Amino acid sequence: MTIHKRSLFITAIIMILGLFLTAVNPQSASAKTKEGKYIIGTDVTFAPFEYQDADGNYVGIDMDILKAIAEDQGFEYEVKPLGFSASLQALETNQVDGMIAGMSITDERKATFDFSEPYFESGVVMAIAESDESIKSYEDLAGKTVAVKTGTTGSAFAETLQKDIDFKINTFEDSANMYEDVQAGNSDAAFEDYPVMGYALKNERLKLKTPLDPEPGDKYGFAVNKNTNPELLEMFNAGLINIRANGKYQEILDTYIGENAIAAASDVSFLGLIQENSGELLKGLGRTLMLTFVAFVIATIVGVILGLFSASPSKPLNIIASLYVDLFRGIPLIVLAFFVYFSIPQLFDLRLSATVAGIITLSLNTAAYIAELVRGGIQAVDNGQLEAARSLGLPYNVSMRKVVLPQAIKIMIPSFINQFVITLKDTSILSVIGIVELTQTGKIVISRTLSSGNMWLIIALMYLIVITTLTKLSNYLERRLKND
Repeated sequence: MTIHKRSLFITAIIMILGLFLTAVNPQSASAKTKEGKYIIGTDVTFAPFEYQDADGNYVGIDMDILKAIAEDQGFEYEVKPLGFSASLQALETNQVDGMIAGMSITDERKATFDFSEPYFESGVVMAIAESDESIKSYEDLAGKTVAVKTGTTGSAFAETLQKDIDFKINTFEDSANMYEDVQAGNSDAAFEDYPVMGYALKNERLKLKTPLDPEPGDKYGFAVNKNTNPELLEMFNAGLINIRANGKYQEILDTYIGENAIAAASDVSFLGLIQENSGELLKGLGRTLMLTFVAFVIATIVGVILGLFSASPSKPLNIIASLYVDLFRGIPLIVLAFFVYFSIPQLFDLRLSATVAGIITLSLNTAAYIAELVRGGIQAVDNGQLEAARSLGLPYNVSMRKVVLPQAIKIMIPSFINQFVITLKDTSILSVIGIVELTQTGKIVISRTLSSGNMWLIIALMYLIVITTLTKLSNYLERRLKND
């Protein structure tokens, strides 16, 4: 291997490793952030316990209790809206310091997490379509389909019933989607914590009813990882005692589930949703574009190097490029996101922000496709061009740089823009690790309004406008290059 090839190889390896290590906070996983704040994972699609209001604030029973305890005990925190199942994984891998998300205290979870004293006792209730008269008992679910939310008490209760009653289970990540599935007739019933269902049923747009009384349920607790952050757990317990004593706790419950409590009101018309949520939607779009641009720049650098490796006459470089492309094109993006955000920090005892993990995920995935674009662009140039340059005495590297690559770039540019569009759409998958990009913003709004039709139309139109603009740009560049 020549010195030049060795330098290319070393450069590529350093850049690939750098993707994993860039912006990683090497502090102890159990420590607070640099600003002295605890990071708390939560769901924010679980009203009335946690959700985001029209002003973008995190509110609900859990959020208000956490806020009251933090003020009482004098600590600061930052809420990470990861979703329930992702929050559990983040807590286990020390990506967050604590978790509050209507989390039931169970013996199984006690083996992994340390819990506070219970702050709420819940139960499970079954909901069916308002017009359904066929389901009056659990036995009537035989042969039907039941909707549940991942990792919840309702899901566990449904699985227990399924041992004796033959029905199918549809699993969802968000309560709003679960309700929509029942209303659409795809599922016949849904199991949900009764305060959550009771709050949702106050919304007149939700055409569901509860034919049976709630089942006795579990107790909710604040959780930290096993043998980690004991001081945070102690402060939560002490603060909980104080806010119960001074009446703040009961005031919070009365606000959301008291006799006079009402569900959050929203204008769910097309224009109403835009007007109420324009700020959050634009923030989500901005975050989507930022993730796309940063990841694409990194992916382009790595992808071009790997593409040159693929087109190189060197077999070792061909093998390196081939292994990378096969590996990262073969791993589903959602699996890669979970691996980068949860597994890597656990393996190296590091804390990795969701944004950095998202950029790394997109970069690794996109680089594999760009490498193939570069290889294809180079191979599309007639091989006689390279041979003619070499016959004139030009070295291989100079021949590639001066003769082949200028022609290959013209061929590759439209494909690069197309790959940029694909990367932009792939950012929606990053909502699974708690990045509040455009799609996740839509989910949060839907969880508050319980109206998905117009919201998803707005999200689709926003993507369509951006992607159509990029497509037009691609067509324009392609025409210009053909005319040059």
